[in-house]
Amino acid sequence: MNKQEPRGFQLPRRRFVQGLALGGVAAGLGLWRGNAMAQMATPPAELRGHHFELDIDELPVDFTGRKRIATVVNGQLPAPLLRWRQGETVTLRVRNRLKVSSSIHWHGIVLPADMDGVPGLSFDGIPAGGEYTYRFTVNQSGTYWYHSHSRFQEQTGLYGPIVVEPRDGERHSTERDYVVMLNDWTDLDPETIYTNLKKQSGYYNIGKRTVGDFVHDAGSAGIAKALDERRMWNQMRMDPADLADVSSVAYTYLTNGCTPAGNWTGLFNAGEKVRLRFINGSSMTFFDVRIPGLKMTVVAADGQAIEPVSVDEFRIGTAETYDVIVQPSADRAWTIFAQSIDRTGYARATLAPRAGMTAEVPSLDARPLLAMGDMMGVMDHGAMGHDMPGMAMGGMSSMAHGHGIAESLKTGPEVDMRVPTPRSNLDDPGVGLRDNGRRVLSYADLHAVDAPIAPRVDREMTLRLTGNMERYLWSFDGQRYSGAEPLRLRYGEQVRIVLVNDTMMTHPIHLHGMWSELESPDGNFQVRKHTVMVQPAQRIAYRVSADALGRWAYHCHLLYHMEAGMFREVVVA
Repeated sequence: MNKQEPRGFQLPRRRFVQGLALGGVAAGLGLWRGNAMAQMATPPAELRGHHFELDIDELPVDFTGRKRIATVVNGQLPAPLLRWRQGETVTLRVRNRLKVSSSIHWHGIVLPADMDGVPGLSFDGIPAGGEYTYRFTVNQSGTYWYHSHSRFQEQTGLYGPIVVEPRDGERHSTERDYVVMLNDWTDLDPETIYTNLKKQSGYYNIGKRTVGDFVHDAGSAGIAKALDERRMWNQMRMDPADLADVSSVAYTYLTNGCTPAGNWTGLFNAGEKVRLRFINGSSMTFFDVRIPGLKMTVVAADGQAIEPVSVDEFRIGTAETYDVIVQPSADRAWTIFAQSIDRTGYARATLAPRAGMTAEVPSLDARPLLAMGDMMGVMDHGAMGHDMPGMAMGGMSSMAHGHGIAESLKTGPEVDMRVPTPRSNLDDPGVGLRDNGRRVLSYADLHAVDAPIAPRVDREMTLRLTGNMERYLWSFDGQRYSGAEPLRLRYGEQVRIVLVNDTMMTHPIHLHGMWSELESPDGNFQVRKHTVMVQPAQRIAYRVSADALGRWAYHCHLLYHMEAGMFREVVVA
């Protein structure tokens, strides 16, 4: 634990991490009745049709034993599940009953710029007490979600799922179909979290390396290697345990608005095929998802159909969605287990033939550490995308700080690290998932079933993902949004965007209004996505067809990174 304990966390750790058996909006609606059964089967509300009335408001909630005020839609957290049909036009009248401006962004939905819902671009926001009518035709199908794009309202609960039914029916038929929406709830004011991160970027990091860790490393790798590695990280002013900016010190992880103790449950009959539509609607959390003992067949990524791939586990970045199909054959319960990337907590749900059944909840995996490949990418002796603890780092400090082979990559007040030779492999599932004995999904496994929208490349644009961890500054090309010019695309052109991650954190990058068509390392079309995870020291390339006129947002979907500057405006004209 840091020397300065975050205020407001006197709850026993187990109670805080797992939450109350019945919490959330139930408390706000006066439904608390002590011990409760698992919360069952579907999200709180589902709306269908062509016309939708949505009210943004506040509501008292209680996830941890402390009442807090959430931002909700129609009195629900998550907001109601919206079911649309491909090819139809939907109208959504949104009333803002808050005392401050608000907004709703339809994440991953391709639509006109003035319907996208990002204040300050092609939309002024919804003023306090005002309303805004969104109207657009839905020309796609799949699993998506919606959320506020106003300051930290997403963190306080303004998010909900979207399912767009294909006009010709689902490619893969199932007997059951459930949304599994993952979120991170905090009892703290998000402004407090942001202030704490600005003061001390590791404020919520409870996994910092200790003397005991050094003794363990010395025993396993030898004291010389242990000293060399510790010296290297100190010289870099980096922390190999810096996996997530906000941990379960501040977060309780939710599934469809239920805490782990609340145990949201979806029912099935043995032998039925069940589609699970996973949505990472969190503000800051990467989840590693598995159902122990049950294979998952991934059939869609970010709403887009892919060639089916069977896995035991997958990482879902903030704002991503994955559809998986499972077929539980036994008359027993199965745990849906989604642990945070830093292994400090988890979201949990259950698939069961009958209400009230539960399955064993696995222990959290050991907390992983970043490897040299997560800092420097590829070295002369080969790819370093895999964990290599105890590796010597002679000369690495100078390369990371603008000398030697990286002389052209300058550092400074806005940028504390540069990667001279980024890796471009897509077959790395990421830190904490490498060689864990399970079949883990990677981007290399994702293959679209249809042709690309952008089959050619008219020009190429390279952007570096940059930051200064000590000052908690995040940016593109060392420029925060406040001081950056818009990125300009010509209407109709097809552009290859190359992202190079000069930081030690994974960033989920989201381009509004247009698809990001991920390329394989050899330049071939791989898969269509709306949010692309870029791992530390990684180079990712994707093509964009600039077919949407207007002003668009382009940003890291880690909420506090976006607010700290990793945001750009894209203008298509």
